[in-house]
Amino acid sequence: MISMRYHIVSIAAVFLALAVGVVLGSTSMSDRLLAGVGGERDSLQSQVERLNAERSALKAQVAASAQFDSAVAPMAVQEQLARRSVVLISSAEVPDQQRAAMSQLLRDAGAELTGEVRLGEDFADPDRADQLRRVVTELLPAGLQLPTAADPGTLAGGLIGPLALLDPQSGQPQTGDQERAAAFAGLAEGGFATASPGLRPAQLAVVLTGGRLEGDGAGDEAATLARFATQVDQAGQGAVLAGGAGSADGTGAVGVARADPAIASNLSTVDNADGGSGRVAVVLAVREQADRQAGHYGVASSAQGPVPSARG
Repeated sequence: MISMRYHIVSIAAVFLALAVGVVLGSTSMSDRLLAGVGGERDSLQSQVERLNAERSALKAQVAASAQFDSAVAPMAVQEQLARRSVVLISSAEVPDQQRAAMSQLLRDAGAELTGEVRLGEDFADPDRADQLRRVVTELLPAGLQLPTAADPGTLAGGLIGPLALLDPQSGQPQTGDQERAAAFAGLAEGGFATASPGLRPAQLAVVLTGGRLEGDGAGDEAATLARFATQVDQAGQGAVLAGGAGSADGTGAVGVARADPAIASNLSTVDNADGGSGRVAVVLAVREQADRQAGHYGVASSAQGPVPSARG
């Protein structure tokens, strides 16, 4: 006869066997799981190392390309702007290094750089648009007439354009030296623009801006710069609006200009002027403007191509 004690011992043995099995099974599973995680970690580490190597190689290629562009740029633009005069106008966000590089390449192309105009940080600020309109109206020299448009960019271009550019018909300055100096002094006092000492009017203009603008008023700021460049273009023989990476986007000055057929038909644009090849495109686009032609160049999908065709 089976006793109660036998039943208890049997049940205890079963549970003990189950416990031992669970422990052994868990240990085996843990070993397999750890082995799998370790293999995945090694695979991810290999991917990271490969991607880092590819990134380093791409950075080296970009650096080499930039060095190549800088080396060949003077030869690519040689004599393209001989016997032409150019004024450089730049917005506040353009770095000094970029301005200097653009100025040097214009000289390498044979252009006479007559001076620079730097737009202030408040120039395109929508909150100061009314003040800019008032200052422009007050500073307008006798004999000049502002455009009928009421937006601040067009009005500012209607003042600065004739101050910085020669009359396209007569080839003569559109204001006297004293009137020019007084107008720029007033613009500087308002924080809207400053002119380099001894600035003289030129035949053509390069309006240099940054990339895409950020913030709530970015669209308005981009429109102000685009319309300003358009009016500068109309004040002389021609102008090129050139921006950096992102400038052809919807909140970039180049993008606004290209999206408006009335602007794009006359004003030339370049969307990668922060690089060597883009600066070459700017110089060749200025030459196109001197020949009464316009085009849109760079790397954005809205560009016609990387550079205009060079002419001898």
